[in-house]
Amino acid sequence: MIRSRNWRSVAAISVAAFLFTVSSALAQAPAFKTISVKTPDGLTIAAQEWGNPNGPEIVFIHGFSQSHLSWIKQVTDSGLAKEFHMVTYDLRGHGNSDKPLEPEKYKTSKYWADELQAVMDATGLKRPVVVGWSYGGRIMADYLTTYGSTKLAGLNYVDAGQKGDPAFVGPNLKNQPAMMSENLSDNIAATRAFLHGCFSIQPTQDEYEDMLAFNMMVPPKVRLALGNRPLQVDDMLRGLKLPVLVTHGAEDKNSNLIAAEYTAKMIPGAKLSVYQGVGHSPFFEATPRFNAELAEFVRNAQKGN
Repeated sequence: MIRSRNWRSVAAISVAAFLFTVSSALAQAPAFKTISVKTPDGLTIAAQEWGNPNGPEIVFIHGFSQSHLSWIKQVTDSGLAKEFHMVTYDLRGHGNSDKPLEPEKYKTSKYWADELQAVMDATGLKRPVVVGWSYGGRIMADYLTTYGSTKLAGLNYVDAGQKGDPAFVGPNLKNQPAMMSENLSDNIAATRAFLHGCFSIQPTQDEYEDMLAFNMMVPPKVRLALGNRPLQVDDMLRGLKLPVLVTHGAEDKNSNLIAAEYTAKMIPGAKLSVYQGVGHSPFFEATPRFNAELAEFVRNAQKGN
């Protein structure tokens, strides 16, 4: 009987300690608001608002097979959160957004453009700076060719090539075909290799496991449908008349540095920022520099509008 009472006391103390730990963690977590967005073609997109609702606006677009959590080191940065109104979202087929398996849902440029505009409308963004990583650069191209740039304050291309040139493609993309396999073992192995190849400075084990988890939320058929989309936007790039920052890791194994140099050359007045010793993910590998450069860029872009 005494043992039973002691066990219950220890259990009660353990539960109380656990609840206190969870409560403390939640209290320290950055505030954000989840928003369900409906697209014109009938999909539900998971979006999130972070930071200062009255601050200068930033919308982040993640890459192939990723999620809004790719930007966790930006949206949870206390300095950025205090100053900026930040919006993230899971692209169709990714994260907590709808995942239709019909290829046409991913092949049609206007669908991607409408999706971004729907997120902007639902979160009240008027003239945001758009930050697009990797495949996010294709979404930016979709938007610009559909809606133009009048509703935007600036563009930040992050390791996001803007020309479908084989010379611009890095060796890590050799993993993508197996990521589209219905054979789960092959798919996981390829996704693991691809994810490691996205970094020169590798994430911690916990960070990597989180990334692998949300990468595996993307069905193989969705990954397959994302490919083979033409990207020939030279005329559009030449005609851009808003602030542009081109950010690129010098050791990127997905998109060679010449891709960023090409984008910066094509866009009048664009600034190129190269991160030495960094791979495909400068916002994660070199967060302090990336966040500082982004903040300065957004401030200057907003002043010019």
